[in-house]
Amino acid sequence: MNKDLIIAGVDEVGRGCLAGPVVSAAVILKKGIDLKLLKDSKKISFKKREGISEHIKSNSHYAIGLASVDEILNFNILQAALFSMKRAINLLPIQPEKILIDGNFAPAGLKNFKTIIKGDEKIKVISAASIIAKVFRDKLMIKLSKKFSNYAWEKNFGYGTRAHLDGLKKYGITIHHRKGFKPIHKILSK
Repeated sequence: MNKDLIIAGVDEVGRGCLAGPVVSAAVILKKGIDLKLLKDSKKISFKKREGISEHIKSNSHYAIGLASVDEILNFNILQAALFSMKRAINLLPIQPEKILIDGNFAPAGLKNFKTIIKGDEKIKVISAASIIAKVFRDKLMIKLSKKFSNYAWEKNFGYGTRAHLDGLKKYGITIHHRKGFKPIHKILSK
């Protein structure tokens, strides 16, 4: 691949959560980035991830795209994830010449893209996108947990942990819960 090509990496987080939006980031790295810091966001501790995210933001062009809980319900989680990816790509301050996307699906209408399974583990620019998206979404769920404190979102970020499921059984669902997802759907159909 041409070294001077403007390449964007794209990844999403939150597909498997029971609550909150799905979030994607699109990143174009600048020359000053420390590539050694970039790896799959799931393999970096919460504290370290925050610092690395700030380093990436200072040394890249990036954008974040979201798809709402309503979009997840109305379209499905895959389509919502693709919407969030497309929004992130469209919000980039400069347009990439090549787009590398984690996974095996890409938003409709893209040109010059490549999907890469486990791209967040293999490709540094996708790792950067996964880190920015994860930190953004985690902070969003921590903020929501201040208002909705019965679900331990500040620890589980909306994933279906025991504390989250116990909160659902005891307090019911919130506007941030994904009504089409099995545990939530079961509660609603009782």
